[in-house]
Amino acid sequence: MASLDDLKKRISSVKSTQKITKAMKMVAAAKLRRAQESAEKGRPYSDKMNNIILNLSNGISDFDNAPKLLSGTGVDKTHLCVVMTSDRGLCGGFNTNIIKKAKLYFQKILDEGKTLKIITVGTKGYDQLKRVYGDYIIEKISFKESKNVNYFDADKVGKIVIEKFDKKEFDVCAIFYNQFKNVITQIPQEQQIIPLKTSENGQNSSEDNYEFEPEEDEILSNLLPKNISTQIFKAMLENSASEQGSRMSAMDNATRNAGEMVDKLTIEYNRSRQAAITKELIEIISGAESL
Repeated sequence: MASLDDLKKRISSVKSTQKITKAMKMVAAAKLRRAQESAEKGRPYSDKMNNIILNLSNGISDFDNAPKLLSGTGVDKTHLCVVMTSDRGLCGGFNTNIIKKAKLYFQKILDEGKTLKIITVGTKGYDQLKRVYGDYIIEKISFKESKNVNYFDADKVGKIVIEKFDKKEFDVCAIFYNQFKNVITQIPQEQQIIPLKTSENGQNSSEDNYEFEPEEDEILSNLLPKNISTQIFKAMLENSASEQGSRMSAMDNATRNAGEMVDKLTIEYNRSRQAAITKELIEIISGAESL
């Protein structure tokens, strides 16, 4: 049984931890509002850009001569996976859920006998993948010094991906991130960005008729690289909101758990103190009676 001094120290320690987790929850809540607004504002832009590209692709008569970023290399042997996680921990299952989604994809690619290459964006993703998939990681990127998500960081990742595609280092590229739904729910996503995968939104957008000038091929050659950076930027915005939401939820749970632990330790402390007082009284009474 722990002594009274040990219980006092434990209660004091848990209370200090509770103060820290409560402060972190409040900071995450403040950051969440801004991150959520940015993510929600970025969705229409990225979706509309995808729709325009799909409309342009419908107007191409000779698809074989279309830009490679749209049509692909014609083979499906080498897959590049961009796994986007956070640079900081204490955010619940945010990073783990992305890694689980990515690992399922990795296993599927390897089981089919295809080549796997991985780029990690965020230190936490690299830390979780390096043990099992360390040999497949070709580059690790971190934006720990950046305070806020910005397009320039996303463009850096996009340029790295395009550069490797131009060098014919891979055939298919997919990104992995968490889509923000609410504070409690973040949905792991797998999105293919090279070649551009037709979605339901893209199919519906083909009903719109546009006249393009110059030709579709020329517009696509300029628009496709920008679209890759835009989709990566959207993923980073979704990740930022998801990270803060997950951290807020995790710190709220930690604060409540700390409170429950303080209550239990306080009860144990009071019982131990009462037992010690009772023991002293018994010893005093026994000594008095013996006299």
